[in-house]
Parts: sequence; C-alpha cells; structure tokens
Amino acid sequence: MKIVVAYSGGLDTSVLLTWLKETYSAEIVAFCADVGQEEELDGLEAKALSTGASKCFIDDLREEFARDFIFPMMQAGAIYEGQYFLGTSIARPCIAKRMVEIAKAEKADAVAHGATGKGNDQVRFELTAAALAPELEVIAPWRQERFREQFPGRAEMIAYAEKNNIPVMASAKKPYSMDRNLLHISFEAGILEDPWYDASADQAREMYVLSVSPEEAPDKAEHVELVFEKGNCVAVGGDGLDAVLAGLGISGVQYDAENHARLSPLGIMRVLNKLGGKHGIGRVDLVENRYVGMKSRGVYETPGGAILHFAHRQVESLTMDREVMHLRDSLIPQYATLVYNGFWFAPEREALQALVTESQKNVTGTVRLKLYKGNVITAGRKSPLSLYNPDIATMEADPTKAYNQNDATGFIALNALRLKVATRVHRAQG
Repeated sequence: MKIVVAYSGGLDTSVLLTWLKETYSAEIVAFCADVGQEEELDGLEAKALSTGASKCFIDDLREEFARDFIFPMMQAGAIYEGQYFLGTSIARPCIAKRMVEIAKAEKADAVAHGATGKGNDQVRFELTAAALAPELEVIAPWRQERFREQFPGRAEMIAYAEKNNIPVMASAKKPYSMDRNLLHISFEAGILEDPWYDASADQAREMYVLSVSPEEAPDKAEHVELVFEKGNCVAVGGDGLDAVLAGLGISGVQYDAENHARLSPLGIMRVLNKLGGKHGIGRVDLVENRYVGMKSRGVYETPGGAILHFAHRQVESLTMDREVMHLRDSLIPQYATLVYNGFWFAPEREALQALVTESQKNVTGTVRLKLYKGNVITAGRKSPLSLYNPDIATMEADPTKAYNQNDATGFIALNALRLKVATRVHRAQG
C-alpha cells in the first residue's frame, strides 16, 4: 500500500507519518504545500525521509493559490457570515488538489491528513479528494479510536517521537493554535476558546504576526492605488511602493503610464499584505458556525485581503449594472458557504463562478485608497467603463436632458398602487 501524507514537519504530522507506515505497513510519500506560510522549509525533505517517507514533495503553490483560488473568490465578493475572509477555507482545496495530483502520479492507494474530527478541514480535504479522485481512499487517523487512544495528548506524542527517533522540537505549546497562508493567519483554541477574552488587549500583542495594532500604526495616512482589469487587481501604485517592493525582493517590475507597478496575483497579495499590516488593517475577531455543527471563536489577520476586497467593491460600484450587482450580491452568502464548507470543486460553485466571471467583464478601473489606523478609506475611483454620468446625476440642470423629473410621478404612482390597495382592503376588514 502507498499513502500520500499531508506533511508539515511538526510534531503531529511527524508522528502521523511514522504511525501510518507502522500501522498500515505502507510506503509513505510526504507532501508539503507552500501556500505562503513563510515557514523555514530547509531540511524538511531530509526530515521526512529520516522519519520513514520514501519521497518528499515540497511544492510552491503560492502563485496558483493567488491566481486560481484567492482572486476568483475576491471577484465573488465572498465573506462568510459577514466577517470571515475565508483564508483557511480557500487554501485547503488548493493543497488537496495538489496532493491528489501527486497521489495519481505516484500511483498511490490513499491520501492521509492530520485534521481532527471536530474541525472543518477534514471536510474540505476529503470533499476535494472525492471530487477529483473518487477512487482514492482517504485516511483520517484522528477519526480512528485506536489513534486517539494511543495519543490522548501531546506528552504521548513526544514520547512516541523519542521512542521512534523522530526529530521534533518538544517546545512549550503556545496558548493557541496558528495557521498561516498567503491570504491570512488564523488563531484559535487555547486561551481564545473563551469568547470574553480580549484578543486586542496588550497581553495579546505578541500573538499577531502580519499586522500591528491600529493604535500602533503610523499617525500619518498612506495613499495607495489599485488597478483592476475584469475584476482582478493587476497593478499597485503609491509613493512608498518602491521601498515595499525592495523589501519583499520583488524586482524587474514593469510600470504603466501612471506609475503603477504591474504584478502577478502573488505579487499583489504580498504587497498588499505588507501595506495592510503596516497600518493595522484586516484584524477580525469572530465566533463562526462550523460546518460540523459547533460554534468556534477565531481571530484572523487578513491585511491584504481586506484591502483587496474593499477596493474591488469600489470599482464595481462604478462599472457594474445595478441588477447584475444585486443578483451577484444575493449569491454571496451561498458562494461563501460553499467555500467555507469545502465545496470548491462542486458543480454548484463552478456554476456560480461562471456567473461571477460574466459579471466582472466590465469591472475595470482604478481606486485610490487611504490606509489609516486599521481603516481603508476611499479617496477616489475612476474607470473608462464607468456607468456613472455626472450630467445625469447632478442636482443642477441636466444638460443632456436624459432624465425628466416629471417621469418620477408615474413611476412612484405605479409602485405605490399595491400598497394603497392592500391598506384599503385591510382597513375594510378591520
């Protein structure tokens, strides 16, 4: 038997790798996806091989993640339950897709993951596998009684690692868990399980990675411009952009006539994360409804995603037809729920995406934003495809005579008709 294991090199997945090899008498192929964790991957392959894997794949999926997952979701304006930018949710199908591809190439019999039986990730991984490779078996050790009995806690895992010469760092456990990718960092469990705990207080300051608190952000606002084409951000401009690009090691950039740096989706996300983090943007503390049935408290940093989501809406406000916008907006809760619940590769999400893509064909333009102490403020927007006509919208005389105010009388009368009829009927009955 051959099993492809989602592997990070930490205590849990290192133990998992050896346990699977021992329990299933299987050949183990380790897989680690770089979706922007910024974790040190040097030595990971050697560690996986020394732990019992026959091979270890370490794949950089950051560009694919930004282009094929984050950006289409941003076009849809998706936010789960009005607050969550879906950072972890959207990363899982990207990771699982590549894991399935490796399993097929390696002619593996199964894939395995370390997600627990209480969370959403198990659903996301396994629904992706079901959609892309239904012939593959999926092994979830945390849902096996024998695994939980053998490892009821961290101490037992450390002891198992020592016994099996598994190289892990047995450091003190943080009072919360953390998951990072290109779109966000999530924090949950531990001290955060108390929804009354103030995650914005000074004692929680060390928890955050991507952003400063709004109180510690610069006292001077910073302007940034985002350029969109067909609903996707393709360029960024601003006075401090050169320093940001240099700091991120991004070179060889092409500039447009208005001095906007044209970047790939990955480049856009990296730049916006840096800018947003500097100004304390994108921190969210929420209690969400997990797909498995329970409520869960999470704290999130989504600096770049918060900026991108806000900017995209500003360009849409100029360029989208009213009824198309309202139709797309009515579908946001359903789209976001599909992503959150793990149905990225389901036909209903793909159908919704086709509508979203059609709705974005004229979403082209530039938005100027002001970033200041946790706030994203509109400072201007323009588009060659703008549907906004100042001559029609003006409160002064309409030089085009495109709008006759007298027409509103009949418009209101027709819309009021059903209200008048209903009131008269109800009065007669009362």
